[in-house]
Amino acid sequence: MLKKILIPFLVFILAFAVVVNASAQDLPYYFQVNREVVHVYWNSDGTQSLDYTWTFTNQPNSHPIDFVDVGMPNYRFDTSTITAEVDGVPVSVSSSDYTGNGSGFAIVMGSKTIPAGGSGTVHVSVARITNVLYPDDNDEAYASATFAPTYFGSQYVTGTTDLTVTFHLPPNMGEQEPRWHAAPAGFSSEPQAAYDAENRVTYTWYSPSASMSDYYEFGASFPRTYVPADQIYTPPVEPLISGDTVFSLLCGGFFLFMFVGIPAISAVSNQRRKMQYLPPKVAIEGHGIKRGLTAVEAAILLEQPLDKVLTMILFGVIKKEAASVKTRDPLELDISDPFLNDEKLHAYEKDFLRAFKNSEKRERQKDLQDMMVALVKSVSEKLRGFSRRETVDYYKSIMEKAWQQIEAADTPEVKSQKFDEALEWTMLDKDYDDRTRRVGPVYVPMWWGRYDPTYSSRPASAGSGLPSSKSSLPSGTGRSALPGADIAAQMVTGVQTFSQKVVGNVNTFTEKITGATNPMPKPTSSGKSGGGRSGGGGGRSCACACACAGCACACAGGGR
Repeated sequence: MLKKILIPFLVFILAFAVVVNASAQDLPYYFQVNREVVHVYWNSDGTQSLDYTWTFTNQPNSHPIDFVDVGMPNYRFDTSTITAEVDGVPVSVSSSDYTGNGSGFAIVMGSKTIPAGGSGTVHVSVARITNVLYPDDNDEAYASATFAPTYFGSQYVTGTTDLTVTFHLPPNMGEQEPRWHAAPAGFSSEPQAAYDAENRVTYTWYSPSASMSDYYEFGASFPRTYVPADQIYTPPVEPLISGDTVFSLLCGGFFLFMFVGIPAISAVSNQRRKMQYLPPKVAIEGHGIKRGLTAVEAAILLEQPLDKVLTMILFGVIKKEAASVKTRDPLELDISDPFLNDEKLHAYEKDFLRAFKNSEKRERQKDLQDMMVALVKSVSEKLRGFSRRETVDYYKSIMEKAWQQIEAADTPEVKSQKFDEALEWTMLDKDYDDRTRRVGPVYVPMWWGRYDPTYSSRPASAGSGLPSSKSSLPSGTGRSALPGADIAAQMVTGVQTFSQKVVGNVNTFTEKITGATNPMPKPTSSGKSGGGRSGGGGGRSCACACACAGCACACAGGGR
C-alpha cells in the first residue's frame, strides 16, 4: 500500500521539477550589479592587463545567472591567461559561449550559478591584451591609453552600481609626467592620484551611483618612452571635414542605412546562416567530452571552411599512400583501386577517392557534396549526448598542444617529426599560416613528393601506380629542408586549389551542404520568439569617441 502511494507522489514531484526548470529557462535575465571594481594595468611591454570584480544580486523571478559575458578592448587577448572565480571558487571561461557585441568571452558559472533572489561575487583577470595604445592627439611625444568597462543591456540590469575604475600606468614614472583625460559624467573631474606597490602612478575614478547599462570611457596619456615604440598603433591620417559636411553625411547616411544598410546586414546574416552546416541538434548540450574524433571530424565540429576540410582529407589520403597528386592545375589524383577497400581509410576518405575517380567536374562536385553531407551527419550523430562546448574546448586544446610540441622541439629533426605527425591538427588553428611561417626550416616529409609532383622527378615504383615513399626525397644524400613560409604557402595553395579548381565557389558549395544538414527552419505564424538563454549585446556597439586618438574601448558584455 505504501508503495502504491509513494510512486504517484514521486512522479508528481519529478514532473513538477521539470516544469519548474523549464519555466526558469524561459525567464529573462534581470539583476543588479551592486558593486564593480576594475583595475586596468598598462604594462611596460605595451600590453594591458585587466582585473574585474562584480557583486551581483539576481532579482526574484528571473533567469539564473549561469553565464557572465565580459567584453574585451579587441580580439588580441590571450585566453590562456584568463582566470575566474565566483565567491572564491574557480570556474571556467569560454569564448564560444560569449553572446555580446564585439570581442569577449563568457564566464561559465557552473555550480556557482546565481539563482533568482541570490547573490554572488564574480572575479576575473586577463593577464595579456595587445594593440591597446595609440598616439596622443595633443602631444606626439605621448601615448594615449583609453578604456571603457564592459556594460550590460538596459533590459537586463536594474538599480545603480558603486563603480571604481583604477588605471595603473607603467612603473617608475614621475608623478608630473602622466596626464588624465576628461572624466565621464557622474565622476569627479579629477581622479585620485597615487602610487601603488609596484611604483606605478595610479588614477582612480569613483561613482557611488553608476549605471551598468551606460558606456563610461576613461583615459590617460604618458610619455612614449615608457613602452616599446612598436606597441603604439598609428592610425592613418584622415582629411578634416566641415560641420556642415558632417551633418549632410549623417542625414544622407541615415537614409542610406535604412534602405541599403539594413538589407545588407540582413543579407550578411543570412549568408552567415548558410555557412553554419552543423545541424541544430548538435548545439543541444549534453554531458562530457566526445573523444576519439579525427582531426577532420574535429574540423567539422569547429565548422572550419569546407575547402580547408577537403584539403585536410587530401593530405590524409596522401600520407596513407592511398593517392598522389598527378597534376595541380587541374587537380587530378593517381588512385589505386585496392585502396578503396583499405581498412586504414575512413569512410569519408574512401568517398573522397571515389569522387576523384569521376572525371566529369560537375559529377565530382556532386560526389564531394554527398561525401561532406555524410561526414557532417556522422559527426552530429557521434556528438549526440555529449557537451558541444566541452568537446570544442577539448579539441582546441589538442590543436594547441600540437603546436606547443612543434615550437618546443630542440632540433630540426624532432621539429620536423612533430610537424609531420600533427599536420592536420595544426590546420585547425585560424592562425595556421602565420604560425607555420614562424616554425622555421623543417625537413620535407617523406610523403611530400606525392603531394607536390614538381618536387621530385624520380619515377614511381613498379606495379602500384603510386610513387614510393622514397620518391619524396631528392637525389643525393640526406633530406631537404623547406622554410616554414614555403610550407605555409603550399598549404594555402592547396586550400585555394580546392576553392577555385575543384568545388568552385566555396560559399555555394557550403550552402548546398547546409541545405541538407542544417536547413532553414520554416517560419511560424505565431510571431513568438523561441526560448532559451537570453543573449544580446546591450543594444549598442563599441563606439569610442575619444578625446585623444587612443581608442581601446571594451565593447558591451552581452547583457548577462
